Amino acid sequence: MRVAVRVSGVVQGVGFRPFVHRLASRLDLTGFVGNDVHGVFAEVEGDAVAAFVEALRAEAPPLAVVEEVRTWAVPDTGVPGFRIVESPGGARADTLISADSATCDDCLRELWDPGDRRFRYPFVNCTHCGPRFTIVTGVPYDRPFTTMAGFGMCSECEQEYEDPRDRRFHAQPVCCPACGPTLRFEPGGGEPIGAAARALREGAVLAVKGLGGYHLAVGARHEEAARNLRARKHREDKPFAVMVADLGQARELAEVDDAAETALCSRRRPIVLLPKKEELAAAVAPGNRRIGLMLPYTPLHHLLLELTGPIVLTSANVSDEPIVYRDDELGRLGDIADAFLTHDRPIHIRTDDSVVRIVRNREQLQRRSRGYAPEPVSLKQPAKQHVLGCGAELKNTFCLVKGRHAVLSHHIGDLENYETLRSFTEGIEHFKRLFDVDPVVVAHDLHPEYLSTKYALDQDAELLGVQHHHAHIASCLADNGEDGPVLGVAFDGTGFGPDGTIWGGEFLLADLTTYQRLSHLNPVRMPGGAQAIRQPWRMAASYVDALGRPAREDVVKLIRSGLNSPLTSSAGRLFDAAAALLGVRETVNYEGQAAIELEQLADPAEKTAYRARIDDVVHGEDLIAALLDDSSPEATRAARFHNGVADAIARTCDRFREHSTTVALSGGVFQNVFLLDRTVENLENSGFRVLTHRRVPANDGGISFGQVAVASRTTR
Repeated sequence: MRVAVRVSGVVQGVGFRPFVHRLASRLDLTGFVGNDVHGVFAEVEGDAVAAFVEALRAEAPPLAVVEEVRTWAVPDTGVPGFRIVESPGGARADTLISADSATCDDCLRELWDPGDRRFRYPFVNCTHCGPRFTIVTGVPYDRPFTTMAGFGMCSECEQEYEDPRDRRFHAQPVCCPACGPTLRFEPGGGEPIGAAARALREGAVLAVKGLGGYHLAVGARHEEAARNLRARKHREDKPFAVMVADLGQARELAEVDDAAETALCSRRRPIVLLPKKEELAAAVAPGNRRIGLMLPYTPLHHLLLELTGPIVLTSANVSDEPIVYRDDELGRLGDIADAFLTHDRPIHIRTDDSVVRIVRNREQLQRRSRGYAPEPVSLKQPAKQHVLGCGAELKNTFCLVKGRHAVLSHHIGDLENYETLRSFTEGIEHFKRLFDVDPVVVAHDLHPEYLSTKYALDQDAELLGVQHHHAHIASCLADNGEDGPVLGVAFDGTGFGPDGTIWGGEFLLADLTTYQRLSHLNPVRMPGGAQAIRQPWRMAASYVDALGRPAREDVVKLIRSGLNSPLTSSAGRLFDAAAALLGVRETVNYEGQAAIELEQLADPAEKTAYRARIDDVVHGEDLIAALLDDSSPEATRAARFHNGVADAIARTCDRFREHSTTVALSGGVFQNVFLLDRTVENLENSGFRVLTHRRVPANDGGISFGQVAVASRTTR
């Protein structure tokens, strides 16, 4: 018996062909296996064909994602042996690319083994780990279509590459000290790892070339170095991430439960935000109860961390610019870095580190990037056309859809300067080539001044504007494989409303095609417009004035004139007002800072809640009034405010229960774990089924996914 087999999913660059070869050999099957632009193809002949097909899913390599296995009978050939065949060319791409993966245990054993030829070699990798997405230039995933194309294999590596019994059988980035990339330290040369470790111990700011770009590193216990880095990077308060050598070091610095351990040790190696136990240099995470920790994910990191204590590892850029990833861009770091630990393996596409929090005992993505992108998020129903979602202005991602596969990009950043816009446009072109997508439909935000919207309007395609908060709820629905309708609670900082006001505290009845605004936070003025986002005291004055209480006279005049003071229903601005009135923060140095610090102030033991009136709108000003009239400690008042918002959400949803008993929570405000936990608890206690984000961020990083989810259902 002989069958042809087609395997689709993430099956290239993950050791799938050698796995198939070993499996067929074990089962005494003959035939062949190969890669092409659609995935993996094979033909097998023998008595154990059924067992072979079953094992393709059950025993797949650790990095593989098998989405579909199709088989059909073909004539027997009687040709002996089983072989890997060359990848054919000329067809259209229809395969998926694996994300970059942390160094596996087998490679680590070689790294530390003095008797191994890859002992202390900083580029050790195999089919189970190492660079993937960041080095791929085209498909199929073969060495000529990676940035390893310029490194010819030595005879020993080639022997491993050709040996079906070897872990590196057809591992495209395979290399060794004799034939692979080399490390260097600048200035001064010397043994690179040792020189870099000395520089860190002496207080230098070190630029380190990673998988998806350069990082800036300093000793995490070196106060002066951390202050210097913060000053040079123009990053006043936003916490730095810290890399630690192992799980033991992580437990010394932070509270690590089972879910956090799983996230830290996963092949994706994200930054995990954890409750802080031990203080590092004060400048690492000033005034923050949490710390972002990650474990080494490249051999280079392991070698460096062996010689240092914990190190700050933050994106190599000036604040708000994209991460530096090309060697010819290092001039941009000239005023920041004192030294460079670099190498000659090119990075094809920049990719920042991913960030997660642990919420209700599972990962909640804050930023989906390295380790996750570009692995697809599947849609419940396939799109009939190729679709591009251009995303939002802040925390931008884009998303391409082909069939069931929604390929969400790595984190692009805030589209507020030319460099980030170029990263956005170049990224779209790369993904279009890589996944062979030519968008027929381009979905975009309604805000006419967003650079992502302007990009969309320049495209020769069918255009679909998707309201910002509908996109949030659609993102949550598609993230959970649901169609709706649901009661959607979209709480964030800013979104363009079709009525010309700024939305952000919305209660919607929504599905994947339409939405209806059922209720919202009572709008107040934003005195000074965008200034009110950077200066939360302005929102505090606006809410105080709305209560009829004395506020700053100059701001009151501005509010009442309506000049540069748009109306907003934003939950983010409500949190800003509370933070300012509690003395947490009157001005911010990064987006969401006041709300983040307000969450950290809140006493988790406090269960009582302020109460807001609910009629046609939710009177958020009542929560501000209660906060002002309460003489309790600030931590108690902060908690009661959070509890009051959660209570108002649950009571508002209860008013609209006849429409749906399922609630979807989305928007950046729900990355507040205190609020999310209390809101889910209240809703579930009221008999609602609650959907939260699982595979994409709740913040604007998930907007492009919501846009394509809507576009896939509303266009032909």
